[in-house]
Amino acid sequence: MFPRDFAWGAATAAYQIEGGWQADGKGASIWDTFTHERGRVFGEQNGDEACRSYELWENDLECIQTLGLTHYRLSLSWARLLPNGTTRHVNQKGVAYYNKVIDDLLACNVSPMVTLYHFDLPQALQAQGGWKSAGTATLFDSYAKFCFHTFGDRVKLWITINEPYVCAKLGHEDGIHAPGLKELGTAAYLVGHNMLRAHTMAWHSYDSLYRTEQKGAVSLAVNSDWLEPLNAGCTEDIAATERLLAFTLGWFAWPLFVTGDYPEIMRSAIDAQSKKSGCSSRLPSFSKDEPAILGTADFFALNYYTSRKVKPGGGCGEKLCMKSDRDVEDVLDPSWPICGVSWLAVVPEGLRKLLKYIKDTFNNPAVYVTENGFSQVGPLQTEDVQRAQFYKDTIAEVAKALQEDGVNVRGYFAWSLLDNFEWADGFSVRFGLFHVDFKDAERQRTLYQSGQEYAKIISKNKCGQS
Repeated sequence: MFPRDFAWGAATAAYQIEGGWQADGKGASIWDTFTHERGRVFGEQNGDEACRSYELWENDLECIQTLGLTHYRLSLSWARLLPNGTTRHVNQKGVAYYNKVIDDLLACNVSPMVTLYHFDLPQALQAQGGWKSAGTATLFDSYAKFCFHTFGDRVKLWITINEPYVCAKLGHEDGIHAPGLKELGTAAYLVGHNMLRAHTMAWHSYDSLYRTEQKGAVSLAVNSDWLEPLNAGCTEDIAATERLLAFTLGWFAWPLFVTGDYPEIMRSAIDAQSKKSGCSSRLPSFSKDEPAILGTADFFALNYYTSRKVKPGGGCGEKLCMKSDRDVEDVLDPSWPICGVSWLAVVPEGLRKLLKYIKDTFNNPAVYVTENGFSQVGPLQTEDVQRAQFYKDTIAEVAKALQEDGVNVRGYFAWSLLDNFEWADGFSVRFGLFHVDFKDAERQRTLYQSGQEYAKIISKNKCGQS
C-alpha cells in the first residue's frame, strides 16, 4: 500500500506541550504574554504547564513507541534556546533538553522532523517590532544557523516556519492569536513577507553551509483547505475559488515553487482595492538584492484539515482589509460531518484532491502531510470511534493519491501525539492520539481508540500488508 520508507509520524509544538514557561532560564514568548492577558483564551487558560513535556519527555517517548511511529515532528522553542532571541545569550539547559529528545528518538529508531518556529516568537523580539520588522528575518536566520549547527548532525528533515498564513492573518489581522494585533489590510501581508524572507535566508544558509555535510532537507509548512466552487458550472464561483486558493496556499507556495513572486491574482486584487482607496500597493515585493526565494523548498510540507465551497462576496464595507481584497465567501457543504470545532468539517477526499492539485500546480514535488487531525470537544470519549474511522478513511485517500494519482507523498503526520493547548481554544479542544489528564499533576497519558487504530495502520504497512 505504501512505500517501505514512508514516514509514519505524529506532530506536536513546543508551546502546546512543553510547559516549563520560565524553567531553567527560558525567555518569554509572545504566547506567554498573550495568554497572560485576560480575555484572550478560552477559560483564561494558558500553556504555562500544558502537558509538562519539558519534564515528562520520557512519557512522550513511550507514547511514540506505543504507536510504532517511524518519525516524530516537534518544534524548538526559540525563547528556550535563545532567551532574548539572539545568539548573544545561549541557554545551555534548553540545548541539553532538545539534544536529549533528538538522541532518545534516534536511539528508538524514530527520525525527528524539527520545526524551528511554531508561532512562539521571543517576546524580546516582539518588543522590537516582531515579524513586522524586516530585521526579524535576519535574526531568524541567525537562530536557524545556530540550530543547524547544534542539531543538524542528527536531524535530516527541517521545517523553518509553521503556517505563516496563520501567524500573519490570525495574529496580525484578526487578533485572535499572539501577538493579538488587528491592523487590517496591512500588517498580515508584511508579516507574511518577512516570514518568507526569513525562510529564504535560512534555506540558503543551510544550502551553503550545512547541506554537503549534513545531507538534510529544508522546507516551510503551508496550511490549506481544499477549495471547490459552490456551483461547479458558475464562472464567478470558479474565479472566486481560484482567488481564495491564491490568497491561502498560493500566497506562500507560489513564491517557493512557481515564480519566485506572489500569485498575480493575489497582487492584482490587492492593488485594485488599494487604488480604490487611493493608496499604494500593500503587498510587498521581493528585493533583487536579497537571496532568491524560488526553489527554496526541498519538499512540500502540507497541513490539511478541512474543505470549503467558495462563492464571491464578503468584505469590510469601505475599509481596507484582507476580506475585501479576497472578495470571497467560503461555505460548508451540509453533507460534510463536523467534528468538534465548528470550522472542522470532515472531508478526507479533500486531502486527495489537494495533493493532486499540488502535484499538478507545483511541479510534482515530494510531499509530506505534516499535520492532519480530528478534534473532540465536550465530554471525554476515549472510545473515539469516529476519529478512528477518520484516520482509516483519510489514510486510504492518501494511498489513492500515491497509487492512482501518482503524487509523490513521502509521509503522513497525525495532529497530534497528545491532547494539548490548542491556542485560543485552550484545552477545550482535543486532537490527541493520547488523552492527557490536565487535572492530574503527572499529566497521565491514555491511548485513545483512534491511537490504537493508527498504530494498527502503521504496523500493517510496515509489514507490507495493505
